[in-house]
Amino acid sequence: MNLSLSDIAPPLRWTSPGQVAPIANDTRLPEAWWQAIPLERACSAIGTSEVAGRLADLALACWGHLALGDVLPLLRFADPAASVSTPEGLGREAVHKLFIGVLERLLEPVSEDTVAPARPSRPDRPLPELIDEVFSSLDDRQRAIARDRLYASQRVTLDELAQRFSVTRERIRQIERDLRDHVEAWLSSPDAAPLVAHVSWLRGRLGSAVPADDLAAAVPWHRGDLATLNIPAWRFVRTLLTGYEQVDGWLVAGGADELREKTRQLFTDGPRPLAEAITLVSQLGIREDVAERWLISVPQLRVLEEHVVPWPRSVNDKAEAVLAVAGNALTPEEIQERIGEDYSLVGIRNQLTADDRFLRLDRNKYGLTRWGGEQYLGIREMIVREIERAGGEASVNTIVANLTGRYDVSESSVRAYAGGPGFERTQRGWIRVAGTEPADYQPRRDVSATRRCFRSRDGRWWHRVDVNAEHLRGSGSPLPTGFAAYLGMAPGGQLTASTPSGDVVISWHNQPTMGSIRPVLVTANASEGDHVFLTVSDGGELLTRYLPAAMPGIPALNRALHLIGYTAPVASETEGLRLIGARIGLPEGAGRDDVLGRLRERGDRDILAYLEGGV
Repeated sequence: MNLSLSDIAPPLRWTSPGQVAPIANDTRLPEAWWQAIPLERACSAIGTSEVAGRLADLALACWGHLALGDVLPLLRFADPAASVSTPEGLGREAVHKLFIGVLERLLEPVSEDTVAPARPSRPDRPLPELIDEVFSSLDDRQRAIARDRLYASQRVTLDELAQRFSVTRERIRQIERDLRDHVEAWLSSPDAAPLVAHVSWLRGRLGSAVPADDLAAAVPWHRGDLATLNIPAWRFVRTLLTGYEQVDGWLVAGGADELREKTRQLFTDGPRPLAEAITLVSQLGIREDVAERWLISVPQLRVLEEHVVPWPRSVNDKAEAVLAVAGNALTPEEIQERIGEDYSLVGIRNQLTADDRFLRLDRNKYGLTRWGGEQYLGIREMIVREIERAGGEASVNTIVANLTGRYDVSESSVRAYAGGPGFERTQRGWIRVAGTEPADYQPRRDVSATRRCFRSRDGRWWHRVDVNAEHLRGSGSPLPTGFAAYLGMAPGGQLTASTPSGDVVISWHNQPTMGSIRPVLVTANASEGDHVFLTVSDGGELLTRYLPAAMPGIPALNRALHLIGYTAPVASETEGLRLIGARIGLPEGAGRDDVLGRLRERGDRDILAYLEGGV
């Protein structure tokens, strides 16, 4: 006998040697022995039990989804019942025992006295002719039922066939059952051996998942018609591929949902390069030439810039995947473009600011917190940081060089802030943080203690304006003194903030007052009861975030979070209170009583009412 192990175990012929070798290699045997030397020699060198054990290990590791009869077709004759089970279903010990039995029987010396007379061999014929022979003895009614029901792409109903042949539905059902039995009986006969071998080869060729069109294209004769039924031959062959289901244009061995979940589990730790992902997926029995198409078809996965990434539903998770693949900080606009779905730029900015997974690393760039790095806080705050690093006093030229070298800020902006309120000159070209608030003004309440003021992840403080009829008519509105002081203002001062629709003037006479923001409200199509969060950027731009009023019926905790500008789901009240505490300036770890106490001091009675269950 000159058969190698791969001659009797077809999956060895299509599985990558890189997958087989770590399991099958043995120092007593040559490289790729499973196809390089006769089986008899391999069993003689390391023992039949050891060869069967290596094959059993491969079956469990690489072909656990296949029927054992597809892994070792000879098992269909030795143990038909066990041959339909999968390696995963039976376990290693049972599979090993079955494989030992097959190999020992195959290697048994045959006595000439016991050899039965050879059965006259039939000349080889094309498989379509062999299949046609199965249906050649059928009458017209039986062929019609086979063609239009058993092997049709769109099955005719029992009632239609019953009317066509003037019999009952039950009679059609009986004929259909008899046809199935007729085909099953033929498949068990020696005459069907070439077709059974072809189907076994097909299973190896198709693997655990393949585009459905590949079945028709597997061999040329699949596309030809069977003369007896006038249908493409592949339709008949498809019925012999038991254990495969057709889902969304794919033929999948076993359960499609199970294989998809196994595929998703390969990427739970984050993005993988596409080449590596294809190798991983091939371990599930999916051919490398269709692996990328399979990955694209699996929900919650995406091929992005030659990487396979988890692709859940939330924009936060998608932004994290985009950044992980990029490996460097990106602007919100770049993240929006790479996500490529219908997410607003404002929504993406909000999530990048609110989610602790993201870190603002430049004026308009965000990265992943796990990368490390310094958070960008704005020009004024960055100047303070430079002064602190220098020991309380620093050269303006050094500050300019450091900030313009690390961040996307202009020299003129840095010099303007360094020469403005909050800093004082100590010697020529050197500054320190001023000992008092700008213009010697000390507000009664700091911005962190000011009602309706909230800090975002990038360090900016925002003021919430609850839209009313006066705002919509174009009237000005008061601003809290703590927030105005945070913007660098003092009594008697004035600040002009630019917007795409014109400037907005904030002046401080008896109290800080902001001019009309009606153009902003019109652009957002705002109504009474909606909210606008606003602040002024380092460059003098009025930044706004529009937020519609909360939908009625949402839980009280979510209504409270809505008022601080946070709209994403939270897992618990503890998480919600942590978010609120961070937004009102409390340190990490502040408890429920600390949050409620600070809200009470600030005067945020609307938020407090939701948290205390009053509304």
